[in-house]
Amino acid sequence: MGSETSISTQTFTAQAIEEAFREHFQGLYRYACTMLSDEPMAEEMVQNVFYKLWKNRDNISINQSVASYLYRSVYHECLNYLKHMKVRAAYEKHASRVMEQMNNAADRLKLKELENKLDEALKELPEQCRTIFQMSRFEEMKYMEIAGKLGISVKTVENQMGKALKMLRSKLADFLPILIYILTNL
Repeated sequence: MGSETSISTQTFTAQAIEEAFREHFQGLYRYACTMLSDEPMAEEMVQNVFYKLWKNRDNISINQSVASYLYRSVYHECLNYLKHMKVRAAYEKHASRVMEQMNNAADRLKLKELENKLDEALKELPEQCRTIFQMSRFEEMKYMEIAGKLGISVKTVENQMGKALKMLRSKLADFLPILIYILTNL
């Protein structure tokens, strides 16, 4: 069967398909490779065309050369695949963005909950203990500076900080995993 022959529904036999496969597969494969730049997928596209040809052989009428029909079929098969991949990539990008937004919202919620619990725990600290902790951690003052500003010894500052940290650890123990998660994902 030559590449310029026309096949009608009646003569499209298993032998005609096999002959078309042997004669055109390599050219169709190379053509698909130029469209897809993916050799395994190009081979699959050509195989899909021959599979559909085999499956629908009783209902297909070719009114042009077999080569023209096959190349056009491979072209459309590759285009459909590329469109599918484009839609898939857009969906994956969208899904990734949505998941990131959900994760960010969850992180903000966890952080807000932690901040509320920290505020509650700080309010439960004795006044001097809370003041020293806030000066150390929020104002980033050194123990010597705190002692000078409050007119107390550095040893008192150290003791009060130890007391504050111990009390906060016990009050915020349930939030330690959340705190570690938030700090490691910033």
